[in-house]
Amino acid sequence: MGVCRRPFFNPQSAFRNPRWLQDSLIEQSGITAYIRDFMHPRLISTPYFTIYTFGVLLAIAYLSALWWVVRGARRAGMDPDRIISLCLWAIVGAILGAKAMMVFRTLPDYIANPSELWSLATLQSAGDFYGGFLGALAAVGIYFVRHRDLRFWPVADLCGPAIALGQGIGRIGCFMAGDDFGKPAHLPWAVTFTHPDAARIGGAPLGVALHPVQLYESLLCFCIFGFLAWLARRRKFDGEIILAYAMLYAVARFFIEYVRGDMDRGFVFGGLFSISQFIAIVIIPASIVLMIVRRRSGKLSTKAHR
Repeated sequence: MGVCRRPFFNPQSAFRNPRWLQDSLIEQSGITAYIRDFMHPRLISTPYFTIYTFGVLLAIAYLSALWWVVRGARRAGMDPDRIISLCLWAIVGAILGAKAMMVFRTLPDYIANPSELWSLATLQSAGDFYGGFLGALAAVGIYFVRHRDLRFWPVADLCGPAIALGQGIGRIGCFMAGDDFGKPAHLPWAVTFTHPDAARIGGAPLGVALHPVQLYESLLCFCIFGFLAWLARRRKFDGEIILAYAMLYAVARFFIEYVRGDMDRGFVFGGLFSISQFIAIVIIPASIVLMIVRRRSGKLSTKAHR
């Protein structure tokens, strides 16, 4: 999930606009034009300041996730203040991790232009989701080391649906900004970005009908959220919900990557897989193994303290 994460974007670059984009101007359908009317990168624009739609939706995503976790903590008899502190650690870790992964994916560009590390575009960027996920895990790990009386798995289970909810909202923000755009598509629901901010902020090609991949992922995340909320009432062991989230999202992300069109997101094995697909390949079996181990333990607790 990210925006403004392409400070090196050059509209004339063959890398940013590969031939499959240059040769893919497609006539807009009625549905495309209809959806396009609701794509507004700037929510409020004045001579003194601009409020971007993505930033507002990202804030709503974080607040919604926090609300869900605190709601669950109260129902489970956990101390909501400690859970809020934990969430704040996770948010800071997610922001730092997302930016770190963003820099890693375009490291040669940052090495060539080190000043961009502190540029406004980099500071405003939301960065990479998996980087944020790993950063949040690291921050949460530090928090649990400092507060050893907290139980990891019951608290983590509260976070699974919250993460999916936040992602579902955040991806709508990506769509509004033209970020993480899809490949060209000859489909009735293909979307065409025309606002210059979509190219400047998100790097989306203008005038090209594309898969609304951000909305695909948003819909899948909302479905995952609904399923996890249902599963949470029937969970049989601690860790079931967060591990189910990790597995389901990894599967969804693996296949979504095939219709992503932003070529700067990073690839491995000579372009066989994107970095996100490679991470998903690691997470899927790891989640399954952990679910088997946790299920065999047969432990279920709603208490956050040991």
